[in-house]
Amino acid sequence: MEATGDAVASNENGAANSQRRKRRGLILVTMAYLSALAAAWATLALVPVISIESLLYRTLAANLVATFVIFGWSVAHDNSSFYDPYWSLGPIAIFLYWMNVTPTGAPTLRTWAVFGVIVAWGMRLTFNWARGWSGLDHEDWRYVNFREMSPRFYWAISLGGIHLFPTLIVFAGLAAAFPAFLNSGHEPGWIDLLALGIGLMGVWFEWQADRQLRAFVRSDKKSGAILRSGLWRYSRHPNYLGEILIWWSLFLFGLSADPAWAAWAIGAPLSMTAMFLFASIPMLEKRSLERRPGYQRVIDETSILIPLPPRVSKTDSERR
Repeated sequence: MEATGDAVASNENGAANSQRRKRRGLILVTMAYLSALAAAWATLALVPVISIESLLYRTLAANLVATFVIFGWSVAHDNSSFYDPYWSLGPIAIFLYWMNVTPTGAPTLRTWAVFGVIVAWGMRLTFNWARGWSGLDHEDWRYVNFREMSPRFYWAISLGGIHLFPTLIVFAGLAAAFPAFLNSGHEPGWIDLLALGIGLMGVWFEWQADRQLRAFVRSDKKSGAILRSGLWRYSRHPNYLGEILIWWSLFLFGLSADPAWAAWAIGAPLSMTAMFLFASIPMLEKRSLERRPGYQRVIDETSILIPLPPRVSKTDSERR
């Protein structure tokens, strides 16, 4: 009984220490983002003086300054995961800024629809990150791989690939919706309804996929188990599908507001889709194949993105 009591006390102390580490980490991350926000606002106040007249380019300059501030915190604490919430918090701040500075009067119905989609997406993603993040003792496994592959050049890789590249590709995705904030005179129509529907569908896919995955992780399961129920039965990456839908939604809002904008803006959702299909998903599936012996069967049976009925695997067809 005494040994059992010691084990319980040890577990309780471990949980308390874990909570303290997480709280400390969240405080530091909050300080980092407040400092990045202050630097961005200072940049927006100064850049008109140095003659960047375009609102779009002024916002980009402030966005890059904020990214460098977060990079400084990453280096100072030797943890590139300081950047992780930027993906979801940055777009909310940028859209809120555009809503308040565009010289076209009060926000329109279209503007509120765009902002609503990005807030629903961003808050869900940020909450999911904060709930699963354990503190500064944790760093995304992809960043750890970069460290191991090239320790001498890790911080150069971190600056370019982990901080600046996501900032630029996300900003391109946001810029695709920029005409929606300019009240160009094109009244909301069926394309806006389509954009709103796709955006809300994307949020729903991500929310459901995360909820199902979290319940699976928290349940009792054997090592190497693979989630094969819910959305995950019909798609290997339903969360990434939701993410892709968000960026196509933003593009469609911009297209409806100003069709001429689409000539170059379509590159944004196409680039985002390509990033997931040819970088994020292959990297994740390579890791799953190494860690989960049965994952090849998942690949054989399950659609990569679009939810479809499971296919008959090669193993099953051979048995028949």
